[in-house]
Amino acid sequence: MIRSFVTVVSGTLASRLLGFVRDALMAALLGAGPVADAFLAAFQLVNVIRRLLTEGAFNAALVPAWLRIYRQDGMTQAAIFAGRVLGTVSAGLFAATLVLAALMPWVITVLAPGFAGDETLGLAVNEARLMLPYLAFAGPSTVLLALSSAQGRFALTAFAPLLFNVALITVTVALLLHHPGPADAALLLAATIGLAGLLQLAVLAHRRHGGSVASPARVSIDAEMRAFFAKAWPGMVASAGPQLLAVGGAIIASTTPSAVSWLYFANRLIELPLGLVGVAMGTVLIPELTRALHAGNQHALAEVQSRALELTIGLALPATLGLIILNEPVIRLLFEHGAFTADDSVATARILTWLAAALPAQVLTKALQPGFFAREDTQTPLRATLIGCGVAIALAFLLGQAFGASGIAAGLALGAWANAAVLVRRGATRFGFAISSTSRHRLLRIALAAIAMAAVLWGASGRILDASGGHGIGAAAALLALIAAAVLLYAALLVVLDVVRWQDTVRAIRRQPAGDLHL
Repeated sequence: MIRSFVTVVSGTLASRLLGFVRDALMAALLGAGPVADAFLAAFQLVNVIRRLLTEGAFNAALVPAWLRIYRQDGMTQAAIFAGRVLGTVSAGLFAATLVLAALMPWVITVLAPGFAGDETLGLAVNEARLMLPYLAFAGPSTVLLALSSAQGRFALTAFAPLLFNVALITVTVALLLHHPGPADAALLLAATIGLAGLLQLAVLAHRRHGGSVASPARVSIDAEMRAFFAKAWPGMVASAGPQLLAVGGAIIASTTPSAVSWLYFANRLIELPLGLVGVAMGTVLIPELTRALHAGNQHALAEVQSRALELTIGLALPATLGLIILNEPVIRLLFEHGAFTADDSVATARILTWLAAALPAQVLTKALQPGFFAREDTQTPLRATLIGCGVAIALAFLLGQAFGASGIAAGLALGAWANAAVLVRRGATRFGFAISSTSRHRLLRIALAAIAMAAVLWGASGRILDASGGHGIGAAAALLALIAAAVLLYAALLVVLDVVRWQDTVRAIRRQPAGDLHL
């Protein structure tokens, strides 16, 4: 599991880092005004569906179903099933793309009611329509990536999303060099998103292994397919909880100028650790848990769940504390360029503090959901997500009235904790969480290491950043050095506290995954 986790985390980290470059360039190009609000509202719609489909969520439905058919009926029947899913998903998303294009003015009005009666609405509608072709191309890409994960081939799944960011970065750099008007630049970026989907699908189709994974695609709406999709959509919605919270926040923030942009850029910082954990859990943990359940191996089940919790908390807790301590310097380094002003940085940093406080809840949710998905229970995570979203929207509206954009972020954070609390309660009641005693002790030591790292970071950050002058290359170098030192300190503390051992980690990474599904 560790080897697969490292593979997926490496690809996701590369994608997220490119995402930061992409968003820094977009902030410099569009700023945080009406044009940026329109573009980001449209992008939010496509991005939610992109994440829901391509970043592990679809695995929650397809992987357990494909593995069950493979074990019961053999590869031929599994390939036929996969071909039917491939054709049906592709046709359904193509039809949905056409419907969304026709209904886009109403869709954007629902997603950003504050745009109604303003030219920002027209900009968002046009840009969203140019982005929509991505959804049609994402259908077959999603199925091919999920099938690769089911067979233990995680590298393609991990690195395919890089193409999306590479395409956007290339076009954004070209636009910055040629200085078009902001509205024209936003339209060109929107069209690039649609083409990026075609690029990703072309690469995946080229890498497809003949007919061994899926039979020729065909559309099917028989009882088996209806049953599959009835189980699939709740799991997909549940896996998209963080993105749904972001959309809910944008709906409420659309009435406040620039607030949609502030929320978007603050959320981008959260998506790095969340993406590392979420994609890895959705891609790696579900197949591992499913195999353990099918084999009736309770020891393996406890080991997988224990390791998953250690990995998620070990990544999320130091990230949370670091983002809270370094919120404003990080925002300035990444986004305060071109049209993105110092006032925008201050407002975004305040929002980031609240969103970071929700990060442990969100990664805990990502670690708990696979336990339900592996048992083909998608309803419980769906209910937890809907409860969390309901709490978030209600509190974001109430707190937003009193405290503005920061209040909206606080409401979203509380909603994320509500989602996690429901999953903990339902999971403990239904099947319990088999966490080993060794892992419980390691989790305590992980928390101590993160707190110690945060204390040193808090004490050193003020003096070091003040001495660097707060701006320019010197400040950027000082901040990067501070972050690197904090990471090294945390790693050293994990070793000193006997949480990790270098030799064990190297052996786990070198260990080859089980080969029974490699064709």
